[in-house]
Amino acid sequence: MTRVRPVDEDPELVEAVIDRIGGPALDLSDDPDVALVAVADSEPHGVGPGVGLLARRADSWELAVAPDDDTAVLADVVAALCASAAAAGGGPARWFVPDATARHAQVAADAGLAPTRRLFQMRGALPLPERSTVLVRPYEPDRDRTAWIAVNNRAFDWHPDQGGWTERDVRERELEDWFDPAGFLLHEVDGRLAAFCWTKVHGDHDPPLGEIYVIAVDPEFQGQGLGRELTLAGLEHLAEQGLQVGMLYVEDDNAAAVGLYQELGFHIHHDDVFFTGTIA
Repeated sequence: MTRVRPVDEDPELVEAVIDRIGGPALDLSDDPDVALVAVADSEPHGVGPGVGLLARRADSWELAVAPDDDTAVLADVVAALCASAAAAGGGPARWFVPDATARHAQVAADAGLAPTRRLFQMRGALPLPERSTVLVRPYEPDRDRTAWIAVNNRAFDWHPDQGGWTERDVRERELEDWFDPAGFLLHEVDGRLAAFCWTKVHGDHDPPLGEIYVIAVDPEFQGQGLGRELTLAGLEHLAEQGLQVGMLYVEDDNAAAVGLYQELGFHIHHDDVFFTGTIA
């Protein structure tokens, strides 16, 4: 069995659970309508693998569960979180699983959740033999923030996560420890922002990873090869920081982008999957 309780009953436990989940653990700082933490009874005296978080915002539920080699414990935690959501009125639910496997798919299916979106994490060796031929400059927050938001939102008007960013979204990331404007590269045409490549360094990985965090071309400038050029520029910057492995995420159905990255020597390292459904 798994015990589920409100997160405010034991803040230290919640912090330990978030650390155990790692990666894309739920952000509880935005004060969700409901926030619960689950701990498997198999770990009564500490935070082991059988832990998870559940949050509801605007009648939509989001789950985060720690990686676990024990399928039974994983299934128990997911079932307990879904049962808690059902008891609180149910509704749409989403579980994001990094490096998803067939057993995650089975656990999700048993909980009434189905895969609806898949991301490839791709990796490649740095430096690349090919170099960019376009001019880029570093991002300057007060000078470039408004223009960047406009280009980003035009380029990603179809995207569930990257589209619709606000100034607050950008400022929050500018305050992160990993943020480095020198790795946020902009390409301009006649004084207008035409394309960008925002990079991020994961120094806590072994080996360290240099990520292309966000890359896009303004729709008015697409079809000119700028996507490839900005990819090369971003990877050049990461290689110059001494990084030997590049990484990025791409939607599995974006054949053009996947093909471009494969041409540059990247391979699919693993899949990240969103499982969604409606909890009755």
